[in-house]
Amino acid sequence: MTGRKLAFGGLFVALAILLPIMFHMVGLGQVFLPMHIPVLLAGFFSGPIVGMLVGMVSPILSALITGMPPLMPPVAQMMVVELALYGLLTGFLYERLHLGAYISLIGAMVGGRVAYGILGYLVLPIFGFQRIPLWAPLLGAIGRSLPGVIIQLVCIPLVLSLSKRDWRVLFPEKKNA
Repeated sequence: MTGRKLAFGGLFVALAILLPIMFHMVGLGQVFLPMHIPVLLAGFFSGPIVGMLVGMVSPILSALITGMPPLMPPVAQMMVVELALYGLLTGFLYERLHLGAYISLIGAMVGGRVAYGILGYLVLPIFGFQRIPLWAPLLGAIGRSLPGVIIQLVCIPLVLSLSKRDWRVLFPEKKNA
């Protein structure tokens, strides 16, 4: 784990707290999934361990600072597992298994959603809340959260692609005269 990866991790945690604030101000947080984007990017840019840590820390810090996601019902706690898997799986599939951006992204999104469904089914009744069907988070990704999923599938590979370009072409260094 390098200092650069940790620095990126800190940046992604900050983004995972700030982006949802902006989206929730206009009531679009659950539709556009703004916390997911920085966590997924953390896995790509910082690898599986830092990506997992960003996914674990972001929902709890956000809940403590902003009140969202809520701690009760235990949405923030379930998101810790979901987003930790997002960061872990994107980093592992992309960096370690050398799979493409789309396969890594979709694999992480499905893995995190399945974990969230299992937790919603098993954990919510313990706290006196109605359990959610195991398949509900996956269907939610197809239904209510589809705009967020589309944004992730378009923007994240685009950011990855742009990060690999040689920016010196666009911003050449000035030569001393």
